[in-house]
Amino acid sequence: MIKEEYLYSDITEKIIDSAMTVHNILGNGFQEVIYQRAMAIEMHLQGLLFSRELEMPIFYRDEDIGTRRVDFFVEEKVMVEIKAVSELNNTHLAQAINYLEAYKMKVGLLINFGENSLKCRRVGDPKRKKK
Repeated sequence: MIKEEYLYSDITEKIIDSAMTVHNILGNGFQEVIYQRAMAIEMHLQGLLFSRELEMPIFYRDEDIGTRRVDFFVEEKVMVEIKAVSELNNTHLAQAINYLEAYKMKVGLLINFGENSLKCRRVGDPKRKKK
């Protein structure tokens, strides 16, 4: 069995390479949507298949209570949430984990373009850990 930290590493490496290229060219200081658009171009150049801002219903006790949109689903295996903030915090991490749970995904990347150096954090659904 593949360890979760290596699951889909071929895909996550290409996503991170794309993010590094975007950050090297644009730097920090733009709005999130600018980085989303640039990431779409770079991931396409990497040959990655993705959906952008796919809407997903959120349920509470089997009742639909609203929707959320994650920035990217890549190869139908990796969720990517982009931020453009001065520093990532636990709220951003919790949001990424909640998206994993809601979308029933195993692997996600939380990428922040807002700092001087690109920050990428691999996240996994804590409820999916091996017992």
